[in-house]
Amino acid sequence: MGQLIDDLLAFSKLGRKEVTVSNINMKVLVKSVKDDLLFDDKENKTEFKVDTLPPAKGDQSLIKQVWINLISNAIKYSKNKPGAIVEIGASEKGNEIVYYVKDNGAGFDMQYYDKLFGVFQRLHSQEEFEGTGIGLAIVQKIVSRHKGAVWAESILDKGATFYFSLPDINS
Repeated sequence: MGQLIDDLLAFSKLGRKEVTVSNINMKVLVKSVKDDLLFDDKENKTEFKVDTLPPAKGDQSLIKQVWINLISNAIKYSKNKPGAIVEIGASEKGNEIVYYVKDNGAGFDMQYYDKLFGVFQRLHSQEEFEGTGIGLAIVQKIVSRHKGAVWAESILDKGATFYFSLPDINS
């Protein structure tokens, strides 16, 4: 219950927090998040593949939270698979960079996609995977405040890929 209250407070504060835009070295930021999450993962069964991550413009503390939520979800939903792999990368599309986090874990049924980024909308049971159902709503709110977009693709029991876009540092 305490975690749920903390997550709700964090979600509500996002609408009021001023976005301070600076250049973000995504390679350094993602390495920091990955190292922190793996330090907390005592079993450390997840293999990571990190591709080139171009810099972007944004609020570093908020974008760090996006990476924390997406990478921790990828680890969480892959932990029951032997040979868990999380891939992180990006591509340039016009005046924006599209980043992604892909896993080979539980995935979800795309039929329920419309519930994915809603508060308290869980596509897996609490018994199967812990969580409060707020993490992806936080991701969407942060990315939206950066004038970007967030979306996902998945196949049930085959994994999921979450994407988000941010302005290109050169635009």
